[in-house]
Amino acid sequence: MKQKTKYMSVLEKFMKIVEVGGNKLPHPLVLFTYLTIFILILSFILAKLNVSVTYLTTSKEGLKEVTVNAYNLLSKEFFRTFVKDFVNIYIGFFPIGLVVVMMFGVSVAEKSGLISALMKKLVFGAPDYLVTFIVAIVGICANLASDAGIVFAPAIGGAVFFALGRHPFAGIMAGYVAAYGGFSANLLIAGTDALLAGITQSIISGFTSEPVNIHPLMNWFVMASSTIMLAAVVTIVTEKIITPILGKFDPADETLKVPSKEELTLTETENKGLKAVGITTIIFILGLFILSYPKNAFFRNASGNLLPTSPLTQGLMFIIFLYFMLIGYFYGKVTKTITSGKDIAKFMQSGLEGVSGFLIVCLPASMFIHFFTKSNISTLIGVGGAHFVERMDISGIPLVIMLILLTAFMNLFISSGSSKWLIIGPIFVPMFYMLGIHPATTQMAYRIGDSTTNIISPVSAYIPVILGMMEKYRSKNQELGIGSVLSLTIPYSVILLVIWIIFFTIWLLIGLPMGPGTPAFL
Repeated sequence: MKQKTKYMSVLEKFMKIVEVGGNKLPHPLVLFTYLTIFILILSFILAKLNVSVTYLTTSKEGLKEVTVNAYNLLSKEFFRTFVKDFVNIYIGFFPIGLVVVMMFGVSVAEKSGLISALMKKLVFGAPDYLVTFIVAIVGICANLASDAGIVFAPAIGGAVFFALGRHPFAGIMAGYVAAYGGFSANLLIAGTDALLAGITQSIISGFTSEPVNIHPLMNWFVMASSTIMLAAVVTIVTEKIITPILGKFDPADETLKVPSKEELTLTETENKGLKAVGITTIIFILGLFILSYPKNAFFRNASGNLLPTSPLTQGLMFIIFLYFMLIGYFYGKVTKTITSGKDIAKFMQSGLEGVSGFLIVCLPASMFIHFFTKSNISTLIGVGGAHFVERMDISGIPLVIMLILLTAFMNLFISSGSSKWLIIGPIFVPMFYMLGIHPATTQMAYRIGDSTTNIISPVSAYIPVILGMMEKYRSKNQELGIGSVLSLTIPYSVILLVIWIIFFTIWLLIGLPMGPGTPAFL
């Protein structure tokens, strides 16, 4: 017990150092402004030095060699375009629309009392670890909604934990880490599976004429198993590390009242409201089925398919928003928390109040991401790292682990999963194939690294999103900043990466297939 207490003390001190050090950084608004200026200067220096990288990528004609040069952002040509597109760069910053629309729907469901009542019904009286595990499972599987799931899961996690009288930060972290740190895992097949498989197929077909079984389900066995494993890891870290360190929740906002045990008991009116929600949910699911299942249904694409892209996959944000609005509305009408349209407008407005700080930070953050991408610095870092690993004389499982670690490092600077795979896939898929490693294994290794460091990436567009959610539940006399997020996510990131590598290594040693018809080795 003493050893455990000593370990927690050391970890708590480390997390406190990260938090204090991170929070001593300027406000995110100022920090992203500094980073933007730094990228401008760095792009100028790299361009003057003629820094470039060359790599193989895929095209309609097969594999082709591409050379990327550092682009000087301090040029008249770039700034003319930048000035013209300034507003569009901000408005087009993808987290803004996701967060605003999601908070509209979630706020109606939360302020009507639905989230609180649902949690009383489902998890009140259940052990804390079971509640956390459910939040983690929901978070991991939320990547069916792609980026929308990364916003949805922590928002729901915070609301659930608050409704149960637990520290909302722990719920936000559990949902965020599960959705973003476990982004590639899922019990079902998501659009990401089809997207990456399509890239892998084009790479391998351009490299060899031999038949290789490549399809969207080729990582499914590992992914489905990883979902349970990752949810268990998130649960353990949340309960054993994060929750004890966070301590008791004492909200700075006096309107946020931690519910008592008596308030966690469902009333007859709340039960009626939940029945209305159940009926609404059944009708909603039947409607989705009717609009998706038949051939040439509304939600199918021109080819009659749902994957890789279709109105269903591209419209998940609308579907989630509509669902929350409907169940919040009908619950509120039955329980009388919604009596007119004014109540709905008030609830939606409260959702915006919680993300106002996020919208401000997004102005310089959107410029930083835009500049970082346009300068080609992310590509220079990624390709340089890939070539470094290529020159190392290793093979087999150690090589697979090296690819995981390389991807995890690249992920700190390049957030787009498909972009990274387009950069390093044409290097490693053929190289691993020649060493007897199936492309499905190569792709799986990539996906592990591509997930676990999302939550600690300094260029992540979701750091201000999570800060905005945490601000709502800020404790008295607590300062919030980037350090607050990183100090809580670093333990998750390190543990998830290590455990997932061990899990995958055991999988390879046993020789289990990656998915249907796709062995680990050729």
